[in-house]
Amino acid sequence: MAPSAVDELKAGRAAELVTMAAGSVKSSSGSGSGSGSGDPALAHVPEEYGRPPVFTDPLSHRRFLKHRLALAFRIFARQGFMEGIAGHITVRDPVDPTSFWVNPFGLHFALITDDDLIRVSHAGTVLEGGPNRLLNYAAFAIHSEIHKARPDVLCAAHSHSVYGRAMCATGRPLDMLTQDFCIFYEDHVVYPNFAGLVLATDEGRRIAAALGSRKAALLGNHGLLTAGASIEATVNWFVLLEKCCQVQLAAEAAVGGNRAALTTIGTEEARHTWEAIGTRDGGYFGGLPLFQLAEREFGESTFLGRGDV
Repeated sequence: MAPSAVDELKAGRAAELVTMAAGSVKSSSGSGSGSGSGDPALAHVPEEYGRPPVFTDPLSHRRFLKHRLALAFRIFARQGFMEGIAGHITVRDPVDPTSFWVNPFGLHFALITDDDLIRVSHAGTVLEGGPNRLLNYAAFAIHSEIHKARPDVLCAAHSHSVYGRAMCATGRPLDMLTQDFCIFYEDHVVYPNFAGLVLATDEGRRIAAALGSRKAALLGNHGLLTAGASIEATVNWFVLLEKCCQVQLAAEAAVGGNRAALTTIGTEEARHTWEAIGTRDGGYFGGLPLFQLAEREFGESTFLGRGDV
């Protein structure tokens, strides 16, 4: 851990950056230029805070990622995203990028440790893992295709969260209702085809194709999916997406289902806000508080670790 980084955070730098990001959005439903809200660059996180640790040793990187992935499941459990045996988060293995780490089938998110995770090849073979090496085939069918199609994706997450499922039953994308929604401006997609349990890689391939280069998908009659270049961003975006679904459903209920009565954010304002807080680095930095709390409760403090370079 870098002492100077910790000292700066303690001095309030993180709060300052978040305040800057929050102040960058223009509260208007018009279609103006968005210039009234200032330069989006003012909300950009300095590189030393906005990027994951860098490792020269792939084995050290693997240990770090497994620890973060285990914490991600604890975060999902805390958020209430555990639904029976459904749900999975995967991380591409830095030693063998043609494989990924995932939770074993049937183990509660709140109980998962680094040693419980299993490593799965893109062919669906369990290569190593803890005592429970059961593979959720739906996790393989979806995530293997995403990891193959998206070399930029380190982590992908899917769960049957309550408001996500409700929103996915509408078959509609998010409306730009609040600042947080703009993180997903032109960066999420609705996949309307529900073909039952995803037990074929062909269906996983179609989901990956629909996701494209975006960070999120609403899987029709199914649930939410997020993908990113870091575990922190992927988890952060999933938590935010679930809350956006909750807000949209509540807002629509408040106007009796008359969506025309809702005030939405204009195109330029939404784009301006995405440029400020919807980026890869913003996603990583925004996810750090979730992991800070999880680290305090469940594991050693590594959230500011800068790798081995």
